[in-house]
Amino acid sequence: MLLAAAPILAMLAALALVTVTGFSQRSAVPEAFEPWIYGYFIARYPLFAFALVYGIAHLATVAAGPGPASTFRRILFASLGTAALIAVGLYPTFGGLVLRGGYATGGMAFLTHQPLWLAYGLGAGVAAAIFGGTLGLSALAANRPLRPRLRRIGAGLLAYLALWFGACVIGLAVPLGFGSWPLRGMRLPEAGLAALLLVVAALPHVALTTLSRLRRAA
Repeated sequence: MLLAAAPILAMLAALALVTVTGFSQRSAVPEAFEPWIYGYFIARYPLFAFALVYGIAHLATVAAGPGPASTFRRILFASLGTAALIAVGLYPTFGGLVLRGGYATGGMAFLTHQPLWLAYGLGAGVAAAIFGGTLGLSALAANRPLRPRLRRIGAGLLAYLALWFGACVIGLAVPLGFGSWPLRGMRLPEAGLAALLLVVAALPHVALTTLSRLRRAA
């Protein structure tokens, strides 16, 4: 159970660290890291920073868990997968291809006179596809059987739907009154709201991966 909860715990630990240290755009950071904490997308979708922590922690739990892969394969593809997640999430600036793809899709849908809820859902779906595709392929390479099966395809689709739900939830942080982080330090009420949204967003995916792990162990 601790292994199953590790991605959520890692995400909440990162949130607590940011809150306690008062880390924000006012904090001194090396110039090379500035694009990762500035920009349009971090102000609109601040909780995506913690979603990245979740993804990396999930990949680590897959690599460390039961599976057919050798130690070399686990370390190699978990490392490459982590680099890929960071790239699609933070390059060239915060949000990377994940948020840019989702925002462009949702924006174009809205400009073609689609309802706002539909445009939001389409954008979240594209963001989840990029994020989930990178995460899923990395997990598959790190510690999963490489022979395709229909059941695994179905499990992958369910995992994608769970990540789509999560993307919709964390995107609501600012409309729900999250606040101005990272323009300033995160306040305790904001951290509480963030923790609630992050847990709600992650629970379906954690539940699916836990059931899958128990099924393989049986």
